[in-house]
Amino acid sequence: MHKVIDIDNYIPLDFTADNSELADVDLIDTAKFSNYVFNKIYSAGAKMGIGGYMENRVIYRRSVHFSNANEIQRSIHLGVDLWAEAGTPVYAPLNGKVHSFRNNANFGDYGPTIILEHIYEEKPLYTLYGHLSSESLDGLYEGKLIQAGNKIAEIGDYPINGDWPPHLHFQVMTDLLGMYGDFPGVCAAADKEKFEKICLNPDFLLGL
Repeated sequence: MHKVIDIDNYIPLDFTADNSELADVDLIDTAKFSNYVFNKIYSAGAKMGIGGYMENRVIYRRSVHFSNANEIQRSIHLGVDLWAEAGTPVYAPLNGKVHSFRNNANFGDYGPTIILEHIYEEKPLYTLYGHLSSESLDGLYEGKLIQAGNKIAEIGDYPINGDWPPHLHFQVMTDLLGMYGDFPGVCAAADKEKFEKICLNPDFLLGL
């Protein structure tokens, strides 16, 4: 097993309603949002911020992408975010192959995205990497073999990365529900139990 991002100096970041500082951040202005994130990281003497698994977040109010046709807000984060500078290398934690990839280019979406397929403890396992650089998709093809420790991508910058402060969205699934190049990274509170069964806590693969 290999670290997904090779940074040991990190702090937790809170994007729930409990973080009163978010009320003073213009989340729609990505540059201001990014300044907030990285000021938090650097002022703590760290190089990366982490967190988010099953976190009920307020930051998704910045984009209509997180409301469905009935205007039900999606706010439960199904992966872990690793907030680090654009260009930071991303590595495969396990042997596997490229399942699918796509540029999910909506405002607030993943931007360039890669999904890898693995066999873990004799069962299929999928890892998703969102908010990448556009160059991360160059030369990919479905079925391409990947070894643990291979550099597979780089963290992208806004607006290419779905217009977010630079970070990696890392998610682990046991079932892709027939999807290719995309999978929900955020769900409605009413769907939390359903997604919690197939979206595992990624801590066991992060190597942090």
